[in-house]
Amino acid sequence: MADTQTFHDRDGSIWFDGKLVPWRDAEVHVLTHALHYASSVFEGQRAYNGKIFKLTEHSMRLRKSAELLGFEIPYTVEELNAASEEVLAASGLTDAYMRPIAWLGSEKMGVSATGAKVHVAIAAWEWGKYFDEEKAKKGIRLTIAPWRRPAPYTAPVHSKASGLYMIASLSRKHAEDTGFDDALMFDWRGQVAEATGANAFFIRDGVLHTPTPDCFLDGITRRTVMDLARKRGVEVQERTIWPDELESFEQMFLTGSAAEVTPVGSVGPWSFEVGDLTRQLAKDYDDLVNGRIPNA
Repeated sequence: MADTQTFHDRDGSIWFDGKLVPWRDAEVHVLTHALHYASSVFEGQRAYNGKIFKLTEHSMRLRKSAELLGFEIPYTVEELNAASEEVLAASGLTDAYMRPIAWLGSEKMGVSATGAKVHVAIAAWEWGKYFDEEKAKKGIRLTIAPWRRPAPYTAPVHSKASGLYMIASLSRKHAEDTGFDDALMFDWRGQVAEATGANAFFIRDGVLHTPTPDCFLDGITRRTVMDLARKRGVEVQERTIWPDELESFEQMFLTGSAAEVTPVGSVGPWSFEVGDLTRQLAKDYDDLVNGRIPNA
């Protein structure tokens, strides 16, 4: 069932600048720099059975993302880890989606953010599958995004920066408005890049292919699934993939902290089967995050 409760009006607590505050009190001013100039970075992480998966990697990436945007988060990785664990414990949830976010405040207004305070917040809530489970069993349907991932010399593409998700949001809305579940994004060169919030993988003759992340995020789940595939003896190729090659692939799936491992049935005119290797890697990932197999 879809979560219809608004995100500003909930019970619970959010970690805000070093302490837990009531959920409804975690507010910022309308003239916050991040709201006007996208000076914010975030993470998406999941907890399974009371443990946050790859927590340290997420905390490290949050700090790195901020550095790429020119500001420093005033908390160490260890402090961010402890804060996330405190939030999860306070939520009473064992399985949860978690959202750490860091942003520049309202001390300054204008393009220059010099002198603005860095704020950090972490929230946790119950969130099931990112895509409808019944659709995912058959493979979700993707269209081609109307927007492209920018060149690395035009934006801080390796930061999980809020501003970089503007074209992802527009592309996802376009997909949903036209009857699709998501969209596949190409990059500025016209090469296959990723979906709007997840990395893309393709399978042909038992080999796993994935685009080189030179202008988009090298996802933590992406790297985890590549490790799982290699442990099974599957060859993994990170390389340039052009759209005219898509018709030659037999299977496709997406990966991400929210999406986990989601099979794809079609992208525009190209169709894929939900095959054995896709199902196996999805199971391996589920087993890993739930502690049924050793950490990759």
